[in-house]
Amino acid sequence: MKNTVLRPGTTGDAALCGRIAHEAFKTIAEQHNFPPDFPSADIAVSLLSMVLSRADVHSVIAEIDNRVVGSNFLWEGDTIAAVGPITVAPAAQNESIGRRLMERVLERAFARQHVGVRLVQTAYHSRSLSLYTKLGFRAREPLSVLQGQPLNLALPGYRVRSATLHDLDACNELCFNVHGHNRRSELAHAIADGTARVVEHGNGITGYTTNVGFLGHAVGRTNEEIKALIGATTTFAGPGFLLPTRNTDLLAWCLTRGLRIVQPMTLMSRGLYQKPAGAFLSSVLY
Repeated sequence: MKNTVLRPGTTGDAALCGRIAHEAFKTIAEQHNFPPDFPSADIAVSLLSMVLSRADVHSVIAEIDNRVVGSNFLWEGDTIAAVGPITVAPAAQNESIGRRLMERVLERAFARQHVGVRLVQTAYHSRSLSLYTKLGFRAREPLSVLQGQPLNLALPGYRVRSATLHDLDACNELCFNVHGHNRRSELAHAIADGTARVVEHGNGITGYTTNVGFLGHAVGRTNEEIKALIGATTTFAGPGFLLPTRNTDLLAWCLTRGLRIVQPMTLMSRGLYQKPAGAFLSSVLY
């Protein structure tokens, strides 16, 4: 086996890692007749530039003979750590590089005493499912990625507005009640970016989203809050938003309004996991 060196990433790795990510996702998607998560190398480079610049994301770069062949990331700003995207150049696969990249970020999560680690796996990629299962992850929720034209609708009694920092505590309490943990850091970033929105119903906030799209998650007391957030969204960022497939009511509601399923994914976890006590949309992280 070739000698693989793992090192921390820097912003200078963005261009090369982005191109590798685009090619790796494109190759596996085309093998299964699905659209790639990154439509172009430029989009992948832009995303990894953002990820590599964040202080709350730990990066790991894999090199063979001083040549970058892969990368992985651990999002560690909240109680639950998240993994991804993990990519290995197609020409360097079958060298256990993916396993080593995963093991390194899991070691990091353990050292930082995260009570849980999660990721979202592309369901048609059986090799990644096998690897993650061997590393102790459990499949928790089948997800459907949905995309389509904005619905431009409002639900009576459910007001959707932009979130502010004053909403953090209420949103964190809601997330804790539904999932057993909050995502405070992630939500604070989304508020600063201007993508976060909340739903008000009755006397307070009953739902929120960091963004209805691939990198955003949403939480609601019921399906009605999630419907209100989806209905108010002007564009579904990236490949689409990730809806729990077993939520038949919400999935059927989306499909009857013209949204379409573009690919299946799977939410997986290690460590702390609580069966959700409300409605939610996953992000591509978890």
